[in-house]
Amino acid sequence: MTSNYDVIIIGGGPAGIFAALELARQDGLRILLLEKGKDLGKRRCPVRDTGGSCVACLPCNLVCGLGGAGAFSDGKLVLSSEIGGHLGEYLGGERTAALIKYVDDLYLSFGASKKLYTGGSAVKEISEKAREAGLRLVPTPVRHMGTENCFQVLKAMQDYLYPRLELKLGVMASRVLTDGGEVRGVETEGGEKYLCRYLVLAPGREGADWLYREAGRLRLTVRNNPIDVGVRVEVPHAVMKDITDKLYEIKLEYMSPSFNDRVRTFCMCPAGQVIMESTGGSDPVVTVNGHSYAAQKSANTNFALLVSTDFTRPFHEPIAYGKYLAKLANLLAGGVLIQRFGDLMAGRRSTPQRIKAGKVKPTLQSATPGDLSFALPFRHLTDLIEMLMAMDKLIPGVASDDTLLYGIEVKFYSFRPQLSDSLETEVKNMFAVGDGTGVSRGLVQASASGVVAASEILKRIGQI
Repeated sequence: MTSNYDVIIIGGGPAGIFAALELARQDGLRILLLEKGKDLGKRRCPVRDTGGSCVACLPCNLVCGLGGAGAFSDGKLVLSSEIGGHLGEYLGGERTAALIKYVDDLYLSFGASKKLYTGGSAVKEISEKAREAGLRLVPTPVRHMGTENCFQVLKAMQDYLYPRLELKLGVMASRVLTDGGEVRGVETEGGEKYLCRYLVLAPGREGADWLYREAGRLRLTVRNNPIDVGVRVEVPHAVMKDITDKLYEIKLEYMSPSFNDRVRTFCMCPAGQVIMESTGGSDPVVTVNGHSYAAQKSANTNFALLVSTDFTRPFHEPIAYGKYLAKLANLLAGGVLIQRFGDLMAGRRSTPQRIKAGKVKPTLQSATPGDLSFALPFRHLTDLIEMLMAMDKLIPGVASDDTLLYGIEVKFYSFRPQLSDSLETEVKNMFAVGDGTGVSRGLVQASASGVVAASEILKRIGQI
């Protein structure tokens, strides 16, 4: 069976949704959105909802389904062209800033929180203290929706889109159809073929592995982004409260003295919870992440520490490398590893008794006490320790013995296909957007990239 559409969008995360929102402004377009996960309201996670163990749902309900991984994120809108992706490389700073404002306004129109964290006059003082500790603070305006409110905003967007496009859930794209260097459509794992004039690839981080394989099959030019691997850190909320009350999301960068690697904080969740998620499609791995609710508060704050590493040729499989490290942790723990910082520094594994005796009570109770040094390379572990010690000078208590480290956290946006300034691939009329394509690394730039591709499609349609 073959059906014809004007535009097909693969992936129902923020990039795909914002592409659809833009396209839906044009009356009469036949738009198909393919999503391998479930409807937003039917996504259930035994870890998040009941505190049980990860059962490796295929696909993972936390990262797959309408809303994408963003549906159950803590809903931080980082309103900066410096943070969250590479759009500035394609569009330039001025156009990227205008697009971020446009996306922010759209989120507000669908119910996003009006409260904006800017840091105000405290930014200068915090920046100076960070510099004294060898850190660089990247101040960014942040609009925090909270996990539960992010869900409601995305639901409002989807309710708006439902009557304006055709939606197929639980459908996995298997390959892109092309002819003479131009896109022709998509074939699904079930063998159905859907033809189109324009195709928007928005597979999300969960679909990055699939896209990488398709890029190889289509002989697209790709470049490797640095690989981001690290841990999620959990400390008492009181330790970071003064600084998170002002900035909410503290973006710190550090060059490790031992290896001169870039280490950075990512996805800070004040009074939040550590969660696990399954990613990797047909070859899943369990990784760690964090959430922060607007109303439901924990006694802890968590954030990721990520080491960005470039590799030399002939290495060309960053996603496989990240999955390999995650599998080591899964092999050792049956899921996520947890270790007290004091135990790591003492060269001993954490035990359930040591975790229980510690002052920081884990919010991810299903994590397995163990030793991260068996899962992370020496270089990465050294970088992370040096970063924590530097952060402790700025925020005393971050590197205490009872600080908890969960591993591992891996971000699967480590390759990018060659794209034009409208995010078109080397296949004519095929566009690549969002985190899974390496273009973005967060809600705002993922959403903005969807708008870029959709705007170009509308422009071309208007010229016909």
